[in-house]
Amino acid sequence: MSSFLALVDSGTSAIPPWSIIAPIGLTALNASHHSSVIPPLSRIATFILPALNASPQSLPAHASYFILADHDSSVNLDDVVSWLDDGADKVVVPLAWANELVGLLPAERLVLLLDVANVSAVPDKLRAGVSAVLVKTPAVDPDLVSTISRFFTGSAIYVQSTSSTPPSPSIIRQVKDSGATLLISTSQLTTEQSSSSLLNIADAFLAPVSSDRPDGLFPTVVSSFLQGGKSLGLVYSSAESIKESIMSGKGVYQSRKHGLWRKGETSGATQDVVKIVLDCDSDSFEFSVIQHGTGFCHLERASCFGHLSGLPALEQTLQSRLESAPEGSYTRRLFNDPDLLHSKIMEEADELCRAENEEQVAFEAADLIYFALTRCVAAGVGIADIERSLDKKAKKVTRRSGNAKPQWSSKPLTKDTAQSSQPVPALPVSDGPIRMRTASLIGISSSSRAELLKRPVLRSDEMIAKVRPIVDSVRTRGDAALLELTAKFDKAQLQSPILLPPYSAQSMELPGNVRAAIDIAYANIYKFHAAQTDGAPLVVETTPGVVCTRFARPIARVGLYVPGGTAVLPSTALMLGIPAQVAGCKEVVLATPPRPDGSISPEVMYVAKLVGASAILMAGGAQAVAALAYGTESVPKVDKIFGPGNQWVMAAKMLVQNDTDALVSIDMPAGPSEVLVIADHTANAAFVAADLLSQAEHGVDSQVVLVAVNLTAAHLAEIEAEVDKQAHALPRVDIMRESVSKSLIVQVGSADEALAFSNDYAPEHLILHIERAPDAVAKVQNAGSVFVGAYTPESCGDYASGTNHTLPTNGYARQFSGVNTQSFQKHITSQEITREGLEKLGPVVATLADREGLGAHANAVRIRLRA
Repeated sequence: MSSFLALVDSGTSAIPPWSIIAPIGLTALNASHHSSVIPPLSRIATFILPALNASPQSLPAHASYFILADHDSSVNLDDVVSWLDDGADKVVVPLAWANELVGLLPAERLVLLLDVANVSAVPDKLRAGVSAVLVKTPAVDPDLVSTISRFFTGSAIYVQSTSSTPPSPSIIRQVKDSGATLLISTSQLTTEQSSSSLLNIADAFLAPVSSDRPDGLFPTVVSSFLQGGKSLGLVYSSAESIKESIMSGKGVYQSRKHGLWRKGETSGATQDVVKIVLDCDSDSFEFSVIQHGTGFCHLERASCFGHLSGLPALEQTLQSRLESAPEGSYTRRLFNDPDLLHSKIMEEADELCRAENEEQVAFEAADLIYFALTRCVAAGVGIADIERSLDKKAKKVTRRSGNAKPQWSSKPLTKDTAQSSQPVPALPVSDGPIRMRTASLIGISSSSRAELLKRPVLRSDEMIAKVRPIVDSVRTRGDAALLELTAKFDKAQLQSPILLPPYSAQSMELPGNVRAAIDIAYANIYKFHAAQTDGAPLVVETTPGVVCTRFARPIARVGLYVPGGTAVLPSTALMLGIPAQVAGCKEVVLATPPRPDGSISPEVMYVAKLVGASAILMAGGAQAVAALAYGTESVPKVDKIFGPGNQWVMAAKMLVQNDTDALVSIDMPAGPSEVLVIADHTANAAFVAADLLSQAEHGVDSQVVLVAVNLTAAHLAEIEAEVDKQAHALPRVDIMRESVSKSLIVQVGSADEALAFSNDYAPEHLILHIERAPDAVAKVQNAGSVFVGAYTPESCGDYASGTNHTLPTNGYARQFSGVNTQSFQKHITSQEITREGLEKLGPVVATLADREGLGAHANAVRIRLRA
């Protein structure tokens, strides 16, 4: 962790103008002391480089940096992408830029630059689209910083004071305690002793640090920078030793018996300090070092924790053999004969691709890595160089197409598949087995866990822009626009967009078994939703003579959107129409797209009759939503719109609910359909696979997650085999092939861990294939609907069990309920106060009104008390 961030001031051409984010804060340098301040800061800080004259190549080799775009110009996406591709950890952008960049670039790479006066004006979309906020303020107020931290929950907070005076160590500590990190101009930092105008770098770094030991020392882990962070040993540090290490770049520690310990001073096993990192509790450190000589341990070993293993050990062996392998030996031949080494690498790569089981894959991968690392060592490249290249690749936001080069591709390379630096769509999924991706929560970092919880970004702002002309056309031109759009999109030529009861018997002719199935579903759903109604009004006497009441009233006019056209969805008509009927809504307008012949499916017509729909709007898409929201010559305006739909429908619902002219609300935001299944050793593999596929078939963007509780490899393989077998036997296999390939198996160690992951994910549908499933329901905090036990398929909730299938998606189950009877009601409160009640309550009310400066409120009470 970092104590501060360091912002580098613009200097002369001889001095790179940059900023630095350091463990203590942010700092900025000027030309006069740049050369002395930058090297020690690089060990404890991240630099921030002003975009107009950034020169990251001038930074020390292992330094990290942000780009600060605070100049006056319009956003240039190519520039921002270039900064990130070139190695910047993050880009700091002003509010005007962020509006255009959020959604296009990963949130973890964007920092929002704000003036303190604009903090509360940031919309939710921007807060969710950045990973951090840099706030400029004339003076540092820790209380204000705490408030800002609460407003931007989950984001890192950086604070830059525009004051010319450096912050005190106390201020640095208070800001850190409030959950933020201070930015300090490097012109306010020095390698010399602190003064009123300059703050010593080490003093700034150590400001928030405190020891919990009686001797005041800090436990310090020493790790090898060149060997992937391998632990070398545990030592102790003091403020004095840390200061010397920061300034000298050498490993200096504190012996509990002998004082300062300058590592290697007598043995020659010195250390170059690359990074010094403060832990999350600010009471211990990690020194990342390059170790020289015989090693860190006094036993002349690389590590106090034993000999190297894995890749670092292999690298060390190969480096030794490069120097000493005898002539004619196999290893010497590999180093001396590039053609032989090339052949071995290609041979092992081919064998790895042909490996068929876990053991073979591991064996062949080890062989390939051996020869690949031999090639690296021969070229003077180490593991640290490879990791640095991987880190740089990971920072790139531009993605290549991913196509193989012509000599390795089974298909000829064309201009359509040629490598491009531009983002490309996902490649078509092959005809191979239908498989899910796999991840494990065991030992995973919090950031990686957060990635598993993410859904695809929904570009609602783009869709709203697309539907706006359609909505505006219906709002201004009414039925004429509605009929034109229905002819265009649904290929139906209508004389009128509306059907009114009584509905003809011919329009709802159905086979007997279908009608019976609808009747049973209707009865079950009605029974469950009727039980949800409020009975008698809630009446509470809060104080003698003061009676407060709450009572329910139906929303007078509701619109129910039922997707249709070529599909037949009577279930959605039931799920929306029955709670509206139970609630007592006076006008129920059911909107559904007509078929090309102008008719409505008889199943939906029959449900419309059952639920008492007062009108049927024969239109779909954004045009139907607009007609419900604003009304037309023939379509009644409604007060609330319910129902699922595609992205056009959802964008139109979001648009009209924010238009005060429409004065209409909607049921909930919505995204692609989703299911999360929790399965343990008791789970039937075929049942689990069937439940996963029941949601995967909805669309290629369906979200399907299996949380596996201590499942064996064999059990998981059985589930995956069932997914593949069942999908191939179902009619929507092409859709499922694509949606399943994007879906996820998450392996966890316990049912409690699985439920915690599910609560964070907040799925639309949660299915419990676990031992004692009913007991687990008490631990469910966030879900649209829960399906308990092996014999409770989600399909029953979709059609006929009685619960509603219109549910929150995309994580909105944290805030929203599924559609229910009370969704179609509003609750009104009333109060009745007697004179005696007012005599008791009135003085309280008057006192509070006076306190708030609302004299008329107080007068309304006192005039009665005096009467």
